[in-house]
Formats: sequence, structure tokens, C-alpha cells
Amino acid sequence: MNRNVLYLIIGALAVTTGVLSYQLYQERQKTTGIEINLDKSGISIEKK
Repeated sequence: MNRNVLYLIIGALAVTTGVLSYQLYQERQKTTGIEINLDKSGISIEKK
């Protein structure tokens, strides 16, 4: 029983590390800079 709990804790830590790593990767993939849109209402400039 003790060994199974240890495996469960290690597995949970591995999954948590994977999820947090993926979230960090997604956050760094966001583009930064300026977005310029031209539509019927005119020009809009947005800083990202």
C-alpha cells in the first residue's frame, strides 16, 4: 500500500509539471507588438 501511494504522488507531480510547462509554453507563444485593423468604422491601432 505504501509503495502505491508513493507512485500516485510521483505521477501527480509529473502531470502537474507537464500542465504548468504547457501553460508557460502557450504564454510565451503569444505575439506582442501592434495590431492595426482597418474596417468600415476606420482604423484602430491596438498594442498587444
